[in-house]
Amino acid sequence: MRPAIFLPPPDPGCVLLILVSWLLNPARSEITSLESGNIDDILNNADVALVNFYADWCRFSQMLHPIFEEASNVIKEEYPDNNQVVFARVDCDQHSDIAQRYRISKYPTLKLFRNGMMMKREYRGQRSVTAIADYIRQQKSNPIREVNDLEEIKSLDRSKRNIIGYFEQKDANNYRTFERVANILHDDCVFLSAFGPISKPERFSGDNIIYKPPGENAPDMVYLGSLTNFDLTYAWTQDKCVPLVREITFENGEELTEEGLPFLILFHMKDDLESLEKFQQEVARQLISEKGTINFLHADCDKFRHPLLHIQKTPADCPVIAIDSFRHMYVFPDFSDLAIPGKLKQFVLDLHSGKLHREFHHGPDPTDVAPGQPIQDLASSPPESSFQKLAPSEHRYTLLREKDEL
Repeated sequence: MRPAIFLPPPDPGCVLLILVSWLLNPARSEITSLESGNIDDILNNADVALVNFYADWCRFSQMLHPIFEEASNVIKEEYPDNNQVVFARVDCDQHSDIAQRYRISKYPTLKLFRNGMMMKREYRGQRSVTAIADYIRQQKSNPIREVNDLEEIKSLDRSKRNIIGYFEQKDANNYRTFERVANILHDDCVFLSAFGPISKPERFSGDNIIYKPPGENAPDMVYLGSLTNFDLTYAWTQDKCVPLVREITFENGEELTEEGLPFLILFHMKDDLESLEKFQQEVARQLISEKGTINFLHADCDKFRHPLLHIQKTPADCPVIAIDSFRHMYVFPDFSDLAIPGKLKQFVLDLHSGKLHREFHHGPDPTDVAPGQPIQDLASSPPESSFQKLAPSEHRYTLLREKDEL
């Protein structure tokens, strides 16, 4: 039998010192380091994950590290469950395969994931503990507003894109699918839901989802696919929430520029919806096949006076159509030419072929000159890109490469 060992009581002063030290230096939350072997498992099991793609040699990455860690500490106290919110990081020098997988073009890049799916919009806000923590709180808030009376539907803001789900009960697979979709697309649409007796008048043949497009007289569209199929539901909703022709603002300009596609832009007065509708119709009719090669946008003439001035136009000249290739800006001859079949498409094809660039520098292509007419080399100086200035700032990021656009 071993003899009992009696330890002396702890020194009260020592205990106090340890306690004060712990209070002044609380335990730091662990930032999860992602690599090829664990990234899918960790991200797939996280409700929300904010991932810092960084490089140790990048000074902006070095500046962000303590801020990111402290924001993680703050959020961890509010969401202690390990799978509720995950703060993670990827050393892009050590794991270039992961950086390529997520198309990282600058350091540091903060990307948001939901259940393993990377969100289209990365975090571009202020790099402070408060701003990052507020961003995560916003991402954790319920994106769906519950309707308690169908009369509320009549007073919706019809300048926005509204998606409304009518369900028999909340605790069901149909609503869970709707909730997942809303979590991903809540920046692009307003999501609402109604349940039980309140929703019954709209559930003619079971649970359903409808889309109310912008415009007081725009007809509703009904989702006809399976509500238990997330991929189909998401694809349908994304098609409705993310329009073919998007509005460019100073808030989303950096995001759109970073997509790397040239811009085809309609400049129009804010209340000139007729020109916008014509432009949207012709883009859908002529250019749907070009969706992956150019961004279709519209811009407020008053807000974007500077780009207009760059192409020697003013708001009085609107509506104006132009292409910004990120090197030069090219003006569509006349808005009324939009009615000429194929004219807008040829304008875009001439960008891709380099014809717009050549003609600005050397005058009309020989193929466009009538037989017998002399070919003149008319040198000109096309205006430089205006929207390239909205690209990610070199004062916030280390840019990895420059894109050479037409």
